[in-house]
Amino acid sequence: MTTTPDVSAAWQAYQRMRMLLNGQINRELGRSTGLSEADYDILFFLEQSQDSSVRSIALRCGLAWEKSRLSHQLRRMEQRGLIEKAPGAVIHLTDKGREQIAAARDCHEAAVRRYFGDVLSAEQLTALATISDQVVARLTQDLPHHAH
Repeated sequence: MTTTPDVSAAWQAYQRMRMLLNGQINRELGRSTGLSEADYDILFFLEQSQDSSVRSIALRCGLAWEKSRLSHQLRRMEQRGLIEKAPGAVIHLTDKGREQIAAARDCHEAAVRRYFGDVLSAEQLTALATISDQVVARLTQDLPHHAH
């Protein structure tokens, strides 16, 4: 497939937006809660899980992280009291972790609203959701079943 100038321009604009938006949200999250993006991703995943706990393999697959990256991150988070490791490679959200993700979620949602929701019209948000779903469907159609 040849890349037309329109595709290239759209891709470049998307990349700039994604990079700047992620950077801004992560800076605000770090400033207001002390959490990194990786901390937030893990705490959010745990909070959404049944009993606020999950086996590390499910966490690794859910986040699509390398095993060593997850191990290092979980060790740091355990030292800070955000999570606990239990037998059977089960990771639990602690009370401190629960408080941190609640504060971080509020900060994250406010930043997303400020830089994304307040900037785009309802039609643009709907179009972007449709576009994102189409791209995700294309990316996942050829993956082995376990990767979904």
